[in-house]
Amino acid sequence: MTSDKMKDVKHFKKNIKEDIRPWGKFRSFPHKPAGSIKIITLNPGQALSLQYHHHRSEFWVVLDRGLEVTVGDRVWQPEENEEILIPQKTPHRIRCLSQNQARVMEIWIGDSDESDIVRLQDDYGRE
Repeated sequence: MTSDKMKDVKHFKKNIKEDIRPWGKFRSFPHKPAGSIKIITLNPGQALSLQYHHHRSEFWVVLDRGLEVTVGDRVWQPEENEEILIPQKTPHRIRCLSQNQARVMEIWIGDSDESDIVRLQDDYGRE
């Protein structure tokens, strides 16, 4: 990861703010370094491709239980609201193990677009 990309990731993590209110709390994520913010919904038994990106890191917030996450060599079932940082060029994947749809919020860190996907494995025959 280049020095500038590492600065973007550190800046992003450092600037996540949590504010406690009488009714609960909220977490605020910096939006300026974000190339995209998505809610990804996976159908039961389906998976994204095992992939990495040349030009972006990703920050995921798990919204629902029932997902299996792969980041590098680590494979686990994250808790709801778990936050996951995926460094640039690190293989990663999400799989839905649940009987219901499951979601993750994805924030891109760095300048990128949908063409910045290098698929290592794909259940749908995409390259």
